[in-house]
Amino acid sequence: MNRKTVSRSVPLGLEQRRREIRGLLQSRPQVGVAELAQKFAVSSVTIRSDLVALDSIGALQRVHGGALPRSESDELPIDIKQNFHRAEKTRIAAAAVAHIADGQTIILDSGTTTAEIAKLIRGLKLQSLNVITNALNIAVLLASAPFIDLIIPGGMLRRRSWSLSGPAAESAMRDLQADTLFLGVDSLDPEVGLMTPFPLEAQLNAQMIRSARRVIAVTDSSKLLRRNLSVIAAVDQVDLLITDREAEARAVKAIRARGVEVTLV
Repeated sequence: MNRKTVSRSVPLGLEQRRREIRGLLQSRPQVGVAELAQKFAVSSVTIRSDLVALDSIGALQRVHGGALPRSESDELPIDIKQNFHRAEKTRIAAAAVAHIADGQTIILDSGTTTAEIAKLIRGLKLQSLNVITNALNIAVLLASAPFIDLIIPGGMLRRRSWSLSGPAAESAMRDLQADTLFLGVDSLDPEVGLMTPFPLEAQLNAQMIRSARRVIAVTDSSKLLRRNLSVIAAVDQVDLLITDREAEARAVKAIRARGVEVTLV
């Protein structure tokens, strides 16, 4: 019996097994129940239960006999996305708010990680803070904080993400200046740059970068070394990337080689 067979004789824990199933679907067009049951040394019933749970949070698409990866163009509602990599996003947000000072003007891009930043901002002991955001959910989180002056550019609403974008938002952003932009990205490839599936949001994000003196990208490590439809900007337009410690070493090295500071949390 080879070592690989021995290592699979003891079943993995539920969460780790489900993470590995999702990992397989990042590089393969389909996985089967029987194959997964053999790989993880569990029953087909257990695997079907895993696939039901992963399908329910939008991590994959169940089909007869197995599962397919979700299409990049199949946008998930923000209330589902916020449950992905939640612990990592919380740590990233905690590191991000350390870069906020009293009296500053910041931009919070739309996204689940920036929403975690907004939650922590509410508890900061500040006298005043100007916050520019294109995300309606973030605006709601911050609207009741007495020390925050909130600026919301206009634009077209993308309902699943509660974000505003388009020419009106870009025009409004051109007239604004900020100390720091906290930018959430769907994909980051050191060679190509920061990316999103949505062209209008890419254009608005590019304007946000031009309006800010400092750019901090906040994203969990699953977004690294991935590519998407619309390029926002080259990686060297970012001053600091805050991501989690599961980030691949080669990705971190390539990003740092482009002059970007990287913080792992």
